[in-house]
Amino acid sequence: MSIEFLSILFVAVFAVTLLTGLPLAFATGAVAVVFAVVLFGIPGLTLIVSRMYTLMGNYVLVSVPLFIFMACILERAGIAEAIFRAVHVWAGRLRGGLAVAVIISCALMAAMVGVIGAEIVTMGVVALPAMLEKNYKKDLALGCICAGGGLATLIPPSVVFIMFGLTAGVSIGQLYMAGVVPGLMLAGLYIVYILVRCKLQPDLAPPASAEDMAMPLSEKLSLLKELILPGLVAFSVLGSLYMGWATPTEAAGVGVFGAVVAAAWNRKLSWAGVRGAVVDTTKVTAMLYWLFFGSSALIGVYTLAGGTRLIQEAMTNLPVGPMGVILIMMLIWIILGCFIDWIGILLLTAPIFVPVASKLGFDLVWLGVLFCMNMQISYVSPPFGPAAFYLKGVVPPSITLGDIFRSIMPYMVLQLIALGLVIAFPQIALWLPSTMER
Repeated sequence: MSIEFLSILFVAVFAVTLLTGLPLAFATGAVAVVFAVVLFGIPGLTLIVSRMYTLMGNYVLVSVPLFIFMACILERAGIAEAIFRAVHVWAGRLRGGLAVAVIISCALMAAMVGVIGAEIVTMGVVALPAMLEKNYKKDLALGCICAGGGLATLIPPSVVFIMFGLTAGVSIGQLYMAGVVPGLMLAGLYIVYILVRCKLQPDLAPPASAEDMAMPLSEKLSLLKELILPGLVAFSVLGSLYMGWATPTEAAGVGVFGAVVAAAWNRKLSWAGVRGAVVDTTKVTAMLYWLFFGSSALIGVYTLAGGTRLIQEAMTNLPVGPMGVILIMMLIWIILGCFIDWIGILLLTAPIFVPVASKLGFDLVWLGVLFCMNMQISYVSPPFGPAAFYLKGVVPPSITLGDIFRSIMPYMVLQLIALGLVIAFPQIALWLPSTMER
């Protein structure tokens, strides 16, 4: 059986298995087991067992449940509400100021949480009613929440970076620092877009109310105290990584401690809350690990059969030049992002794309940032953009999925512009990692 025919067969069987409704983790695992037995006999199953054992022994994987637990604790600690309250009294005087406050709040939350769903749901509950009450047009209100929530994919401590680092064999600390400037740049693009659009279309966002305008400066300054604790939590994670004081796993442990302290400070720490956070963490972690195991097994079997080598050679020999190959990768990631979740895309494509990019001389930290930016686009891409479904769960019934997807479109354009800038100017991502303590 030729490897070309085998590759087609792999894709066909995998697609049919997914169409049966089997979850992605079990679909990849089932296909891996079937092909391992067909191609290599029963002894071929030892490959799958050995890959699972190797993955389970990776210490860095411990940081995944820790960061997720930190996000769950912070979500219950009222941190998002406090941040939004502190930011919006300063930005509220601007036309479109509440939307700007959402973006800033999401960027700050992203530096602590790293889980996109938590941000979108929280902002949907806290910020959306405030904007609609002040007669903001719904497309502006909905779009800024979905776009701002997606910043958690790019701004560390993003779980996406951890999984990319493990798959590609790249320093997670370097990846985290590489995501900071592109993440802040994208947040800046969102803010500029909101301010310019509200300037050109004043009816989108009414000016601040007389009550907001009359708030004394002393009250505004006192509200800034709400930002101290979140800032310390974010610095404890990112600062310890940047200065080389902690590994990602150790930094995650520090972040969990900071989240518990923040919850206690806000008087939101309870056994029921901790228990709920543990349950949620277990569910998300189990889902991620099963996806990781299934996809790793599938790629292992396909690699042993010679498939990844075939694709890598085909890509490196394309008559489009090195940058053309990168653009093809971006296109594949964007298309897959419309239909498959990020962990599936990562584990199915990284074993092929990473060696190709390395052979062509590209920095793999830069490639990791490009991957996260593509996955940020995938979070809002119709028809299955998770961000839209997260938000739909907390909006009034009169707001449809169509309304949410339409509101996201301008921000998708900005995401593509930001992606293009990082492709054209890699130092946007690579400058900060180059200054890290080693």
